[in-house]
Amino acid sequence: MPSYQAPIRDMRFVMDEMLDYPAHYAQLPSGDDASPDVISAILEEGARFAREVLLPINQSGDEEGCLLEGGEVKAPRGFKEAYQQYVEGGWPSLAADPEHGGQGLPPSLAMLLSEMICATNLAWGMYPGLSHGAADALRHHGTDEQKATYLTKLVEGVWTGTMCLTESHCGTDLGLIKTRAVPADGDAYAITGTKIFISAGEHNLAENIVHLVLAKLPDAPEGSKGISLFVVPKFLPDSQGNVGERNGVTCGSLEHKMGIHGNATCVMNFDGAIGYLVGPPNKGLACMFTMMNAARLGVGIQGLGLIEASFQNSLSYARDRLQMRGLSGKQAPDKPADPIIVHPDVRRMLLTQKAFAEGGRMLVLYAAQMLDVVEQGEPGEERDHAETLLGLLTPIVKAFLTEVGFECTNEGVQIYGGHGFIKEWGMEQLVRDARITRLYEGTTGIQALDLLGRKVLMSQGESLKVFTKEIHRFCKAEADNPALHEFIEPLVKLNAEWGELTMGVGMKAMQDREEVGAASVDYLMYSGYVTLAYLFARAAKQASSSLGESDKAFYAAKLNTARFYYQRLLPRTRAHAQMISAGAASLMAISSEDFGLGFEI
Repeated sequence: MPSYQAPIRDMRFVMDEMLDYPAHYAQLPSGDDASPDVISAILEEGARFAREVLLPINQSGDEEGCLLEGGEVKAPRGFKEAYQQYVEGGWPSLAADPEHGGQGLPPSLAMLLSEMICATNLAWGMYPGLSHGAADALRHHGTDEQKATYLTKLVEGVWTGTMCLTESHCGTDLGLIKTRAVPADGDAYAITGTKIFISAGEHNLAENIVHLVLAKLPDAPEGSKGISLFVVPKFLPDSQGNVGERNGVTCGSLEHKMGIHGNATCVMNFDGAIGYLVGPPNKGLACMFTMMNAARLGVGIQGLGLIEASFQNSLSYARDRLQMRGLSGKQAPDKPADPIIVHPDVRRMLLTQKAFAEGGRMLVLYAAQMLDVVEQGEPGEERDHAETLLGLLTPIVKAFLTEVGFECTNEGVQIYGGHGFIKEWGMEQLVRDARITRLYEGTTGIQALDLLGRKVLMSQGESLKVFTKEIHRFCKAEADNPALHEFIEPLVKLNAEWGELTMGVGMKAMQDREEVGAASVDYLMYSGYVTLAYLFARAAKQASSSLGESDKAFYAAKLNTARFYYQRLLPRTRAHAQMISAGAASLMAISSEDFGLGFEI
């Protein structure tokens, strides 16, 4: 079975030393509650829960999967008991509003817990995972009655939430949905339709499941402008707010999947199910985006957690596995062969995992600071700035970390060699679980269009300038720091090139809109590499100034990881930049009919 130790030392480095979280928390209304003792307790207890409760049922849950009988789904053995411990520990309410039973702590602390959960049992983590987003959607857009009925239960974790968006014929194009909502008694609606790919749509972990469902009213406009949002519980609450009669929503089948076997991915049938409108009619997609954006950050954290899990187990194996001698001679003369960690190619793979784990953690916690301000800060310029930056970073967090997450889990299998291909080691499960993260909550291509098309070009590049100006200020301040010259010089060039590439795509797009789609994925990956370069430069600054302290080995390793990133991973930007500049011509030149020349379909 794979092992796991929460990387608390690295988490504390990023929080306390690099990003100055103590000063950050001091500016938040909840800052007094986020005391050093509270943070330490969350990290230590969260690590224990992940390691001792979730990790032992990860492989067994993958092998056992979920069982559907008579419309009811049973999660794998141990999942329900783990969820009960999760609720009893108060974990669901960590960052929720005290008005609805939450602890009111900054959202960033909940994101640290999420990394640990995703690293130890991604499938289990998906059961409570969407409840936070469902609660946020209701908090922002629900009526007072809906908040009173559903929010406290969701915050406590007694009930869980889902979001029911897509259907078999439409995928991401939600304007094509066929689910209908017809007015019923009072303010109720009868919801009829079928939704697919619903994570945790049916299970036995909680007493009720609150579905947030996209549907169309009888007089709805065509397309995405005619979508409304409804809250549809599995069991209708009674007059006291407790579980009442069963609603007309059932699980029609479970998807047979490549990975995340321990989570119930459901086809959900709504047969005149009673639901209630959330937000204004025909504005459901905007309301759902509250939930979708939270979910996208969550999926990025899934990528990070899987990178960390793969790295830790790859490192342990590489230290123990004996094979061949080092190219420069015997490294372990008392043994029949050297540990494979002495071989340069194994080190390349390990350092790739290490760099993306540490860089991804910096990215998540940097974005988490913005989320804290957006969720808990006072209205004004600072919160507007944080909201703009978070909007820019969200598709990067989601897509970049899941793309490199899949790469890193594959490298884990490669480090194990043939043993990595065998189930008992657990490395192939990480690959299978990681594959979905590039798909759900918007594929990499969708995130890329959101970043380049909506966030950057539609704002005339202003959202990007907010970030590139920050990078520019950092580079200018450290220009004369000899310890950072190797990082600052390439970062200055990339920061300038980022703007130039953006302008180039924008100019081409004025003549041909296909240019945006042609450049978007490479643009997102380029953006991710440059963002991590900025964060590694900041980490290098902190590490270089701390080398004389007691934990010298940690800081030296941090500097060497930053150097590896700059020398061996950041050059990938050259290929992405060239492909961005190549334009749409070669992509669009072949007609759809001519794709199959040479064979018949």
